[in-house]
Amino acid sequence: MVLSTALMLGGIASAQKVAFEEYDLDNGLHVILHNDPTAPVVITSVMYHVGSKDENPERTGFAHFFEHLLFEGTENIKRGEWFRIVSSNGGINNANTSDDRTYYYEVFPSNNLELGLWMESERMMHPVINQIGVDTQNGVIKEEKRTVFDNKPYGNYIAVVKENMFKKHPYRWTTIGSMKDLDAATLEEFKAFNKKFYTPNNAVLVVAGDFQKKQAKEWIHNYFGAIPRGQDLKKEIFIEEPITKTIKATYEDPNIQIPMLIASYRTPSMKTKDARVLEMISSLLSDGKSSILYKKIVDDKKMALQIGAFTYSQEDYGMYIIYGLPLGENTTANILKEIDEEIVKLQTELISEKDYEKLQNIIDNQFVNNNANVEGIAENLAKYYLLYGDINLINTEVELFHSITREEIRDVAKKYLNPNQRLILDYVPVTEKTQN
Repeated sequence: MVLSTALMLGGIASAQKVAFEEYDLDNGLHVILHNDPTAPVVITSVMYHVGSKDENPERTGFAHFFEHLLFEGTENIKRGEWFRIVSSNGGINNANTSDDRTYYYEVFPSNNLELGLWMESERMMHPVINQIGVDTQNGVIKEEKRTVFDNKPYGNYIAVVKENMFKKHPYRWTTIGSMKDLDAATLEEFKAFNKKFYTPNNAVLVVAGDFQKKQAKEWIHNYFGAIPRGQDLKKEIFIEEPITKTIKATYEDPNIQIPMLIASYRTPSMKTKDARVLEMISSLLSDGKSSILYKKIVDDKKMALQIGAFTYSQEDYGMYIIYGLPLGENTTANILKEIDEEIVKLQTELISEKDYEKLQNIIDNQFVNNNANVEGIAENLAKYYLLYGDINLINTEVELFHSITREEIRDVAKKYLNPNQRLILDYVPVTEKTQN
């Protein structure tokens, strides 16, 4: 008897169950412990439930700014010493910010768990927020914006998509925010933002890797237990009106020579089943060179240099974005026509059993890869607790994907991927008229 790839990978997935323990400190800090002695490393990470959506519309970029600012130093870690301490003790560290959360982590040899816990407790309890740090990081972020967005070909397309897709929700601005807003902000505003959001009851601490659980709990209590609880936060809810008419927009990018077609659809929260169905549709249409759109438009018809689709997953709403770069005499309109033909097929026909099995294989592969190392497990544990409200999704989300039927793929495509529900963005080179 020969097992299918899906069954074999499904077996791998089920055997890879992630064990964890969770509890709360009195100050509201949620703690998750995942013990894995297979490698002599330990991760200490803290995810705060604050992202760009929590900013004042006139002070955008604050959450990303703090991702940088909170490496400046603390009352007990001198300015400029953070990275030296980490590297001299055999560790690495980093941080990242999204619309919904900010994540900090250190990876140390397992004998340095106490150091990692002390450093993250210092970041939470004793950050030094002064004008020197603010001015320094302001310069760093301006250079990041120039390099990653303004001077990079196609670097601003997500920003343009977001500002057209959202009218009320703070998702309408980018995580890096506005340099004008950051320049106008006072030191008192930065301090107030820190006091409001970077608190134990707005965070989750994850310790993952090779450690002794009893000792870890003692250190966690010693270093984090005394940090005062912050104010209880009530998140504002923003409701967007449904898109019922095609939104058309144009953006001129001075860094490109080939126009880009972008079609974007607003989608529901990443916590919903429909969002997961849309992820499967994205894989079907454009995951790899054997995907429907790539094979048809790039390989067979040679109409495009590149084609792709992806889900932009967020806590409140998401986006499903399809893009393409026309080749030769082909236009973005030609490419859109080909894309729409494939979407209509998804809306009116069931995908083949072969394509459905391929999707199942992709799901299992992604599940295994997401939990393939202790760093990935640590971030997933934090994410599923803080943003999804269900840590055990780290083990069970794969089953939710497997429960999706071919009929649901058809119905979700019909529900969200219609011409009157999308933005069509012509992302084009600067014209001579504009340059003059």
